[in-house]
Amino acid sequence: MLEPDVIYKDKDILVINKPSGLQVHAAKISAAAQARAGTVRETPATLVDWLLEHYPGVRSVGDEPMLRPGIVHRLDKETSGVMLVALNQKSFEYLKSLFQGHEIKKTYLAMVAGVPKEKQGTIDAPIGIQNGTMKRSIRSAKMAKPAVTAYRVIKTLTGDDGARRSLLEVRPQTGRTHQIRVHLASIGHPVLGDRLYGPKKPLPWVSRLMLHALSIEFTDAAGKRVKFEAEAPF
Repeated sequence: MLEPDVIYKDKDILVINKPSGLQVHAAKISAAAQARAGTVRETPATLVDWLLEHYPGVRSVGDEPMLRPGIVHRLDKETSGVMLVALNQKSFEYLKSLFQGHEIKKTYLAMVAGVPKEKQGTIDAPIGIQNGTMKRSIRSAKMAKPAVTAYRVIKTLTGDDGARRSLLEVRPQTGRTHQIRVHLASIGHPVLGDRLYGPKKPLPWVSRLMLHALSIEFTDAAGKRVKFEAEAPF
């Protein structure tokens, strides 16, 4: 299985660099639903499987420890980068409160199609769910929630195919599902390799979603400001 790299560990938290392609936890599918489908599916190994093998103490940590022990936040399967894991319930509650209070500063790198007109900007657009799907959109009012994403152009490039692309530093101010991907696609600059919100035709040189959680910064329970980073693979 794909395995994360450990960036930092103490008695309360584990900080890892999750590789692209590793799902955080299994989908929440009931036994009854599996029975209706007539089969019990074999699911690929997840980050949770790795955690339970290497840090069995997390088994009872979290709001839903049977599904996502120790998991305070998540990254999409194809997104790589920094993740925090709580190793005990007290740490889980503390980190959860920071996320809920928007007190954790997250920075991403995204390689996107085209070149934004503005060198930096903020996308403030609620994100909802499209009817009949689990796909998100700023044009759907269904279960829409406020979402804010700030971005800055780091550099622009021209590929061998003549297409322009840009490397962005992205700072989500809220934590909606697929937020960065939806917001960047909404301004005409989808993340390269994103087949859900970008062009369906794959680029021959893009083998993954070009989105990486570069760093995470917060004040720990002892009052110390800490920052953890994971070098971008692109």
